[in-house]
Amino acid sequence: MVAPAKERIGEIIRRLRKAYPHSRTALNFETPLGILVATILAAQCTDEKVNQITPLLFQKYPTVEALAQAKQEELEVIIRPTGFYRNKAKAIIGAAQKIFADFGGQVPDKMEELVTLPGVARKTANIVLSSAYRKAEGIAVDTHVRRLAFRLGLSRQKDPEKIELDLMKLVPKDDWLDFNYMLVDHGRKICQAKKPLCAECFLQDVCPSAKDLFQAAAQKSSRRKAPKQKKAAKKEGKDKK
Repeated sequence: MVAPAKERIGEIIRRLRKAYPHSRTALNFETPLGILVATILAAQCTDEKVNQITPLLFQKYPTVEALAQAKQEELEVIIRPTGFYRNKAKAIIGAAQKIFADFGGQVPDKMEELVTLPGVARKTANIVLSSAYRKAEGIAVDTHVRRLAFRLGLSRQKDPEKIELDLMKLVPKDDWLDFNYMLVDHGRKICQAKKPLCAECFLQDVCPSAKDLFQAAAQKSSRRKAPKQKKAAKKEGKDKK
């Protein structure tokens, strides 16, 4: 039986840090505005695709003021490959306008201010804070973190904000900055959505999902062997006669 989450979390973090010592966001950026826009674009889109788009975007709109004055249909043309481009263009322009009008043209460095921007919820705000400002006010919960938090038995919630609360209670605050990025790296390399590589995973002995998987495999193997063993025993009995 796997130990409770609060007893395993320290070892999980230690192993993640050893495996991914340089974890950071895969989104390329140079400024707080850059990571804010990139994170908005990354919704339902790969980081690789976003990294292809953002240089073109900032070449045309290099500042908050330029983005605030952008025409939505022109921005849509640039970001169209990222999907949901109408909503994203509206959010980016709206966020830039609010930053320019209410925050002096500077992307806020506080959670309560960031979440007032169009298109920005806690996940995006956490990524901006941790990546641009090295501030930990929470733990970003994206698709990787949601999946791994469940598989590792760290949270049974489905709502991202409830998962975040569970993680904030378990994970020491000193580890909040890197926890999202380490889980993302592990989710991409080992604990993949469709086919987790549990046999190769360095967390398998502290992961309830891996234990369940191995037990299910053992039971399946046992059921397959049973008919063969029964048939062999029956044959052996006939031979003795």
